Amino acid sequence: MKAIVYNGPRDVQVRDMPDPKIECPTDVIVKITTTNICGSDLHMYEGRTSLERGRIIGHENLGEVVEVGKAVMQVKVGDKVCMPFNVACGYCKNCERSMTSACLTMNPGSAGAGYGYAEMGPYEGGQAEYLRVPHGDFNCLKLPEDAAEKESDYVMLADIWPTGYHAVELSGFQPGESVVIYGCGPVGLMAAYSAVMRGASQVMVVDRHPERLALAEQIGAIAIDDSNGDHVEQVVELTKGEGADRGCECVGYQCHDPAGHEVPNATMTDLVKSVRTTGGLGVVGVFVPEDPGAADKLAKKGQIAFDFGALWSKGLTMGTGQTNVKRYNRHLCNLIERAGATPSFIVSHELSLDEAPEAYERFDAREAGWTKVVLRPAQQPVSTRATRASPTGKSGTATRHTRERHRAHAGHSVKDA
Repeated sequence: MKAIVYNGPRDVQVRDMPDPKIECPTDVIVKITTTNICGSDLHMYEGRTSLERGRIIGHENLGEVVEVGKAVMQVKVGDKVCMPFNVACGYCKNCERSMTSACLTMNPGSAGAGYGYAEMGPYEGGQAEYLRVPHGDFNCLKLPEDAAEKESDYVMLADIWPTGYHAVELSGFQPGESVVIYGCGPVGLMAAYSAVMRGASQVMVVDRHPERLALAEQIGAIAIDDSNGDHVEQVVELTKGEGADRGCECVGYQCHDPAGHEVPNATMTDLVKSVRTTGGLGVVGVFVPEDPGAADKLAKKGQIAFDFGALWSKGLTMGTGQTNVKRYNRHLCNLIERAGATPSFIVSHELSLDEAPEAYERFDAREAGWTKVVLRPAQQPVSTRATRASPTGKSGTATRHTRERHRAHAGHSVKDA
């Protein structure tokens, strides 16, 4: 089968790899029809993780079941399914408590497993034509009948929409409260989308990429450009001097200042300053136990200089960690099917697997117009000129078609849902 394989820092390749096979009676084989490039894939792409060369990457996956093991009871050949990025057993102590991101059996010696990701077990990723899904009955979400026409929406259930929703949940949010979100990438946008849907009185999104901030405004959020360094003051002013009720960190350890320098503690420091006394923080941006490639001495050891004194004196609460996708994916699926939710409004490019290496390069460079890339393994490469975005993000058939279609629906969907 054709697959995207990590070959070293900033080097992913399209290769022919062995087709996956049923290894356990509970396995399912899925023909991948849609798979996304995630922002967290870029940590591996840049060589900032311990991912081994030769691994197939990709953890946001959707497709059609083509084979099932003898012990699979619920999932059938022909079902359209979306897989949480968490690979979980369903029966360990943590899975029984819905903590599937910390499954205790699927990654021996560690808690938590996932597809095609560093330190998360031996499971190959889904940026490929086929994927083996362990414990298929537990790890496959069967999709509604409209799945084929809404694949770009339903594939967001694999990771980024549940993760954005999780950020809001971790913060302790209640309807009617204000929320500030640091980071306007796909996860930050999904956190904003979730907060608006859940009845936030104010949603403020802090970033410096104009096209991403424009998407935040499209769904009813207040865009705050941090290029001038007065973003904390803007948040405080917008909340009448108090600070936001809740804050979400959706960037992680590779956050940068406006000059482009990596400052691992920047968003966490600003978040504490931006949230009112006794408020809450939800932190879903990736922070790693060690980062040998960091310039910062503390960051090399997985540490940051954090203003714990301010956190403590303000009485802030904080929730952290990877999302337990199965806690949210079925409910969010219902919002797509029944309430008109269109999380795919963030999609800028729909490309073939052959175009993935260039897509990684451009997405990693944060080129204008590249906000979310969806890969279609069965799709043939379009002529280079039609899929590449210009600096304005307006040229290129795939970019224009996808962005215009979802802009037409996103605002309406939020109100209806």
